[in-house]
Amino acid sequence: MHSIGILGGTFDPIHIGHTLPAKVVAKHLSLDEILFIPASIPPHKKTPNVSAKQRVEMVKLACDTEPLFSCDERELNRNGHSFTVDTLHELAKTYTNAQLYFIIGLDSLLTFTTWHKYQEILSLCHLVVNTRPNYQLNTINKSTKNLLDRHQVTSVDLLKECKAGGILLLPSHLPYDDKHLNINVSSSEIRKQLSHNQSCKNLLSPSVLAFINKNKLYR
Repeated sequence: MHSIGILGGTFDPIHIGHTLPAKVVAKHLSLDEILFIPASIPPHKKTPNVSAKQRVEMVKLACDTEPLFSCDERELNRNGHSFTVDTLHELAKTYTNAQLYFIIGLDSLLTFTTWHKYQEILSLCHLVVNTRPNYQLNTINKSTKNLLDRHQVTSVDLLKECKAGGILLLPSHLPYDDKHLNINVSSSEIRKQLSHNQSCKNLLSPSVLAFINKNKLYR
């Protein structure tokens, strides 16, 4: 069965903190491809002088050098609110013979039970959670603990036995090609550095950085 990873975000801009972990997760789970799905930005959060079209272009540029990566624009083409469950329903119809792996961070897992139709989300995909060093499951809230009691699996092999409904917490020590890269950087930190004309060449792909400089974004 075809295995597809799904990574959503505003990608404002997309950087190595998005792409490097995605590569590692793809290898760890033996995924066939990863879809990067840029999200709409609420009006009160819109970044000055950066349009949705430009965010998409940066995602496409970042994906161009990675055979497993592609950009999916469906959430930006949708009118009104864009819920994860709606996106997953569309993807399930598009990729009828595929397992979907929705990749999230530990912070998103801790709020997952508040998401719109979260139980329906788990009927459509597996959750793959990027954890943090020294995270403690005994400190999580009760609703998340109950969620893990019902859905957590302990290995990739067990996850792949079912089409959907599992939650896998990834080891916090998955290997990266370059251990000196700062993958914990955030888009907001990069925007701040760019606004002060600081170099971000180690945080952005060359093509994305060239696009930002050419269009004078985040200045």
